[in-house]
Formats: sequence, C-alpha cells, structure tokens
Amino acid sequence: MSAVPDSQSPDSLSACVKALGLSQIERHIFICADQTVPKCCDKAESLVAWDYLKKRLKELDLDRPTQEHPTCIFRTKANCLRVCQQGPILLVYPDGVWYRNATPEVIERIIQEHVLGDRIVEEFVFHRHVLSAVVE
Repeated sequence: MSAVPDSQSPDSLSACVKALGLSQIERHIFICADQTVPKCCDKAESLVAWDYLKKRLKELDLDRPTQEHPTCIFRTKANCLRVCQQGPILLVYPDGVWYRNATPEVIERIIQEHVLGDRIVEEFVFHRHVLSAVVE
C-alpha cells in the first residue's frame, strides 16, 4: 500500500484545498520572476525578490491561516506579467494594484503598508484595476 495519496481522487484534491487554506485567501500576490526571456529586470534579481516574498510571508505567518490570523496571503511566481519594464513587477489581487521595481525593500513596504496596513504604496504603483465581484 502506497503512502502517497491518490492524486486523482476528489478526496486528495479536497485535502489539498484545506491544507493550503484556499478558502481563506485574503489577497493573492503575483510577481514576475524566473523569466524564460528576462526583459523587465535581471533574472537573478527577480529570483531574489521572489525568495524574499516567500520568506517574509512565511516569517509573518501570512502564508497560511492561523488562530491569530484566520486568512492568508497566497503568492504565485509568474514567468511574465507582460509589462517588461521597471521590474520585477508585483500585482496584488483582488485590489488590482500593480507595482514596479519590486525589490526586497519595496516588497517589505508592500507587505507592511498595503497587505497589513491597507495603505497602497503609491510611489511604486503604475496601474490599478480592481477586480469586480462575481455574481453567482
């Protein structure tokens, strides 16, 4: 008998949803990193930014729901967000705020001011497009 769950079963997927806290996502951060053809910034620079984002969300216990913080912040490394200048580019949903020059220093400000403080870091914003609510 295998210790690895059957990844094709509905129960396996439900367990994954629960383990990741997908129903408790408050915000989802996308960052362009590890590009196939780096255009917006140096590939190594983008990976430093990605690693910093992952590390800080984990250190702050924002990467998964907890007793103290029942929601979480999801993060996704995107190969390219198609802006191709002044990168790394970082996008916060559902707020729809697009940030430029997302270095570790800027990412720290985005986490502290935008994610935790609900104040957009205006000096690095280049576009806003709030996602509209889905009507069911």
